[in-house]
Amino acid sequence: MQTLYTIDSMQGQQKPGEALAILNRKNEESKRLFTYLIFFLTEVARYAEVDARHKASKHLPSHADLNVNTKLAGNELLWKILEDPSFKATVSQYKLESIVDTELVKKIYLNLVSSMEYKEYIEEQKRDKKTEKHILQYIFRALMLPNENFTQHTEENFINWDDDAEMMETLVCNYLNKPTAGAFNKIIDAEKLDFAQKLLQTVQEKNEFTLELIKPKLKNWDADRIAALDLILLQMGVCEFLFFETIPTRVTINEYIDLAKEYSTAQSGQFVNGLLDNLNKELTASNKIEKVQFKNSSL
Repeated sequence: MQTLYTIDSMQGQQKPGEALAILNRKNEESKRLFTYLIFFLTEVARYAEVDARHKASKHLPSHADLNVNTKLAGNELLWKILEDPSFKATVSQYKLESIVDTELVKKIYLNLVSSMEYKEYIEEQKRDKKTEKHILQYIFRALMLPNENFTQHTEENFINWDDDAEMMETLVCNYLNKPTAGAFNKIIDAEKLDFAQKLLQTVQEKNEFTLELIKPKLKNWDADRIAALDLILLQMGVCEFLFFETIPTRVTINEYIDLAKEYSTAQSGQFVNGLLDNLNKELTASNKIEKVQFKNSSL
């Protein structure tokens, strides 16, 4: 969707392969953002050791200064991430250490150590996978994401934050639940990337054909006021109806309603819902929609 909208907004003739290049670039931007969120999280967790060194180096350190709890810095999940070659390589590739705001890391760490969740974590003598995972999830979801300074910092360094924030929360939480070796090489698996490329290519190749199907349905709508993004979503939906035979039509409709509500105008959800539902019924009645796995279902 974002790639098609970018292309639609461009002036001049599109160069061969440009759409795919834009899609791949957006994929790279998402990979960079995902890696940075994990990297920032590890920096907060590792700050326990920095805090301990700073306090111990005071001219007259107190007993508390000399006994800062560093359990978090030895978190087993944290070190599984830090020792992943794909993580280290991606952090180096994007030079993420030059972006990180160390003062913000410190502030979030201090918020953490004052929390009940942290106190309960360090009081537990043993380590178990559930607790190790929970404290990192707490840092990310309760201390990083709601923090306005962190949000502003991320927006300043990643132009795709506004568009990708919700997806990133899901990706990071999924990763913390089940970290896998090599996860930072590709945040989108080969099957999903292949689908994205095919859908992009199909929407472009069938542009005039899908417009011919859609335009007659616009008679009750002010054509000049239809958002460009809505038209793109309709074309994507029609392509899924006709050329992606394993995707149920109801799934397609629901997905594009959600995208319209999230990224377009206040009326877009209703608009996309009405037109896609109408087109689905018309194309089904004329036997133009064939679904392999769902051919005999109500979907």
